[in-house]
Amino acid sequence: MKVLVINAGSSSLKYQLLDMDTEKVLAKGLAERIGIDGSNVSYQPAEGEKIVVEEPLKDHKDALDIIIEKLTDPKVGVIENIEEIDAVGHRTVHGGEEFAHSVLIDDAVIKTLEEVSELAPLHNPANLTGIRAMEEILPDVPQVAVFDTAFHQTMPEYAYMYALPYELYEDYHIRKYGFHGTSHHYVAIEAAKLLGKPLEDLKLITCHLGNGGSVTAVQNGKSVDTSMGFTPLAGIEMGTRSGDIDPSIVIYLQGKGYSAEEVSTILNNKSGAFGVSGISSDFRDLEDAAEKGNRRAKLALDIFDYRVRCTIGAYVAAMDGVDAIVFTGGIGENAPTTREGVCKGLSYLGLTIDPQANQVRGKNAVITTPDSKVKVLVIPTNEELMIARDTVELSEKK
Repeated sequence: MKVLVINAGSSSLKYQLLDMDTEKVLAKGLAERIGIDGSNVSYQPAEGEKIVVEEPLKDHKDALDIIIEKLTDPKVGVIENIEEIDAVGHRTVHGGEEFAHSVLIDDAVIKTLEEVSELAPLHNPANLTGIRAMEEILPDVPQVAVFDTAFHQTMPEYAYMYALPYELYEDYHIRKYGFHGTSHHYVAIEAAKLLGKPLEDLKLITCHLGNGGSVTAVQNGKSVDTSMGFTPLAGIEMGTRSGDIDPSIVIYLQGKGYSAEEVSTILNNKSGAFGVSGISSDFRDLEDAAEKGNRRAKLALDIFDYRVRCTIGAYVAAMDGVDAIVFTGGIGENAPTTREGVCKGLSYLGLTIDPQANQVRGKNAVITTPDSKVKVLVIPTNEELMIARDTVELSEKK
């Protein structure tokens, strides 16, 4: 069974075609600057060179037309015709409280996605654009929506509710939703395999650390708390996002003359590691600068390590223990110094990092010593594969 996985942004579209009989990627790529001058589509078959098509893309359907053309090209394609695509899986950011699982897309699902779009105005409308474009191209092929928020719908009420007037939840659905759920779920499943234990018997803390980052407590295979909240702005320090702050700072800045839009830009685009360092949101740049003595770069890294470590500690308390801590995401998978920095304050758990094992990058590994009471794992995430798995499961039931 072949599944096309799509992640549609406002002006971009990532894609992968997977053969789910072997779970291998046949081809992947990215359409960029959709609706903007200088648009292009990259295409890379598993056994070939990357190809970039520079062509005007007025909308997502234009991009998908080129993608389908390349996938079926007699010279560089990986399938003979479009009929070989058996199902399409869509990364969908926000499912609100309506979707606790991935779902087959129909008119009712699309209507609900439109209704919850106000909770993710930068993401859900773009996701819907990708869905509608694929429905036009492959009208008879099952399509599945896989939600970033769905995995976290198992959080107990006391974990997801804010201490605000209850009518704000009733009227405006203000609560913690959490994000990166597909990634957290995937690495939790892989962690259980790596540990050789049933997921249902484990207490895990999964750390998805990239330009956006979140930490999740996974108990008996279910998310019981997570660091992102009503929006992806909450939680730990990120590349350009502030993470948790005193909410009165917003009121204070507005009193100083900043507009709501300006404050939002500060918190989402000018804060985090970039805001503290004044250099970059890329942690590789910050590590280089810190090694050369840049104090603010080191401070940004220290804040990040500290916030992740404190969140881990909170989730140990939430679950009354932990069996393993998992690092994933661009930073989590590839930054030994960050993993060491986060874990150095967790010795009270009986956790001991193996310095040599910790040098691993981008592959599954246990990076603690054999006698460490709590294991620390590195597991590369694979959200596309998780989306494809859900798509296969649901489309086969249709």
